[in-house]
Amino acid sequence: MIRSAVVAALLVLMLPRIAFAADAKAGEAVFARCKICHTVQAGGPNTVGPNLHGVFGRKAGSHEGFAYSEGMKNSGIVWDDDKIRQYLAKPRDFIPGNKMAFPGIKDENEISNLLAYLHEATK
Repeated sequence: MIRSAVVAALLVLMLPRIAFAADAKAGEAVFARCKICHTVQAGGPNTVGPNLHGVFGRKAGSHEGFAYSEGMKNSGIVWDDDKIRQYLAKPRDFIPGNKMAFPGIKDENEISNLLAYLHEATK
């Protein structure tokens, strides 16, 4: 009986992770807001924002051919899921002085889905 209760409790704790698994297809829809300024294709152009292909593991402010703000270039950040998540939530707070006019994404599920899409689209 105790064993059943422990298993049930573990399943309940796992539900949020199961219910909110990242969805790259949904993330592509979220990226529709981003593609106004960013491209993801290998060799794609920089537009208002830098091309995001290869962004994971890249030093912030280092994509060739894009004129970054001093704040971005001097941030010392290397982009990973956690850093991108923080940046997307509050771009101006996370890297003061950056040029991105985007106000941020408040919904954590949207950010998770966007990250799943970016992992597929930018590798």
